[in-house]
Amino acid sequence: MIIALFHGTNIMSERFTETLRAASEPDWSRAVGHRFVKELFAGAVSNAVMARYLIQDHRFLDSFLILLGAALASADTFEARLRFGHFIGMVSSGENSYFLRAFDALGVTEDRRTADPDAQPTIGFKAIMREAADTRSYAAALSVLVVAEWLYLDWASRAPQPLPANFVHAEWITLHDNPDFWLAALSVPCVL
Repeated sequence: MIIALFHGTNIMSERFTETLRAASEPDWSRAVGHRFVKELFAGAVSNAVMARYLIQDHRFLDSFLILLGAALASADTFEARLRFGHFIGMVSSGENSYFLRAFDALGVTEDRRTADPDAQPTIGFKAIMREAADTRSYAAALSVLVVAEWLYLDWASRAPQPLPANFVHAEWITLHDNPDFWLAALSVPCVL
């Protein structure tokens, strides 16, 4: 859906999400061009750093699934519910199994995954996802999903080829840059 936005006397025709993304600069570009992303593309993230990162990312998977469930339950069309159902399946199968295989490869035990405290950003992500889900508002769920998933898609789609040899790095990239993820991630901003 294209929304006409009034800016002074000019009318701009673009997606509302594109307008918001542009307004988030330079923070958006800093996120997709972050040192971690560059090192991930090069396969240069150390095992210790990757382990900490994945532990934290895995920590908000449950809250993310709650948010996706809320989006599915509150979606305004059957087609949107089907897309969110597919997305939930992707996250709860392929992405979760990646985490478990990566933890094994990195030597991260279940005890460590449980014992490591949540980092401040993880606490914030979990809170905002659950807060949006608790509203039972489709718009609230979409507002969080658009930023989170579009950001992943944006940085992952910039990965140079070939991908790193280490599956922990390469598969983290391809989980966020593949046809199914593109469909899921891009369908969120398309509804706004």
